[in-house]
This record gives sequence, C-alpha cells and structure tokens, in this order.
Amino acid sequence: MREPKILIACEESQTLCQEFWVLGADVYSCDILEPSGYLPERHLQCDVRDVIMDDWDAIYAFPPCTDLASSGACWFPEKIADGRQQASIEFFKLFTDLPHVPFTLIENPVGIMSTKYRKPDQIIHPWQFGHPTTKRTCLWLKGLPLIEYTEIVPPTEQYIYKSGKKAGRSDPSWHVETLKLPSDERRKARSKTFPGIAKAITRQHYPIIKDAINKNR
Repeated sequence: MREPKILIACEESQTLCQEFWVLGADVYSCDILEPSGYLPERHLQCDVRDVIMDDWDAIYAFPPCTDLASSGACWFPEKIADGRQQASIEFFKLFTDLPHVPFTLIENPVGIMSTKYRKPDQIIHPWQFGHPTTKRTCLWLKGLPLIEYTEIVPPTEQYIYKSGKKAGRSDPSWHVETLKLPSDERRKARSKTFPGIAKAITRQHYPIIKDAINKNR
C-alpha cells in the first residue's frame, strides 16, 4: 500500500505539511520563501507553477489573500487599476481546474473569490477546533468531505479598543498582535494555519485519500 503524494502549496510555515508527514504521507510544502517549519528537506522553494502539474494525489493550496480578502477592500480600486487584483485572481484559479489531481482544498479568507470563482463549500473558525478566537476561513473542496468540528470553545480571545475610531469595538487578539510586525512578517503570521484546524484536516482527509488511491491501483 503506497502513501499519498501531497503538495501543500503556498505554505512556508509547514503547519499542514508537518501534520501530514506525521501520518506517513509523501508530502511537500512549496513556497518562494524558505520554510520556517522543521522539515526543510520536505520543502520545494520555487514558484508552485513549476511543480503543480506533477503527479500529485492531492493539493492543499493557500494562495495569497492580500489582494482578495474583504478586509482590504479599501485598497481594491488601486489594486484593480494596477492589475494586482487580477493577477491574484488568476493565481487562485490555478488550483480550481486540475483534472490530474483527484483531491484539492483551497483556503482563503472571506473575500471576492466567492463571486469571482464560486461560493465556498465551507466557512470555518478556529473556535470550532479548540482555539478561542474568530477567523472566518473559506474552504473550496474537490473530492473531499467538509471538515467536522473537533472542539467547540467560546471565542473569548478578543481585544477591545479603548480609544480612537474603533473605541468600543473588538478584533481577535491574534489580529491585533500582528499589527506590531513589519508588513512581510505580518503577512506570514496571519497566513499560518491554526494547529487545531491542521490536525482536523489531516486526520479526517488522509484516510480518505489513502484508501482511494490504493483502491485504484
């Protein structure tokens, strides 16, 4: 029985890669950045377009959301005018039509891809997987079931603004803490998958992928 060959696209943190590796998968992360995880030998540091057409059983993709997420809507006119948004849409869509890959998952925050592509199959939050905070995350799935919640906890980790235009309003603590980081580090921190979500995805999907590819041998 062979192990599934899995690509985790646009993941420098290796959070999902590491969880699949623990289960025995032949898994690789891919990003133009060096990995910050503990499996550098399992990282392809290149443009994912260079490897996307290889013989993968499953691809899990985390395309950059900077030009797509609703949270950055105030910058959309500028990004539309200079072509950045269209380039990001086209990059996202690389992962939506891969007939040679039977299983795919694409992750992005709530944003324009619900209309530019289609509505997501599922929207999840970290508080449904043991992390007491909110972060609406969209999932588009092919060949894979919805993620079942593993540990529902109250979303209590909120920062309340005491002054300024946001006085009295709240944001997730993780979001506020990243504001202190340089822009490149902030993007990396905000893109990391919460460990509880990574564990749920890998534990629920891996047996399905492995059974399917070995039945077809």
